[in-house]
Amino acid sequence: MAELGKKNWVFADGELPPKDGTAIEAHESLMILNLNDKPATVKATFLFEDRDPVENVTLHVDAKRVKCTRLDRPVGDEGYKVPFGQYALVLNSDLPVFAVFGRLDTRQPNMAFYTVQGHNYED
Repeated sequence: MAELGKKNWVFADGELPPKDGTAIEAHESLMILNLNDKPATVKATFLFEDRDPVENVTLHVDAKRVKCTRLDRPVGDEGYKVPFGQYALVLNSDLPVFAVFGRLDTRQPNMAFYTVQGHNYED
């Protein structure tokens, strides 16, 4: 079977919305799909305009499963807390995976939810 997915993904437009007390919580999510017969280990790097990067946040995705991670909650084995505001996200996986990023923004009455597939690149 042909290799499905890519090992490296970039999401350049993260902007975790602050909590605003609405009934539906604003948040961002990262969905990683592993179609392999083995578990995948994914290392996430968070990059910011005004602070040093946070590297090697570890996520595990079981074989033939999807891992959905809300980014407004502790992330990865390290329990990293993503700060509110602008950031970028880079994923490096030991196996090919698919990655999608979503945001629910409740800062205005016409809520917006959307997903974006990241850019992928070869080593």
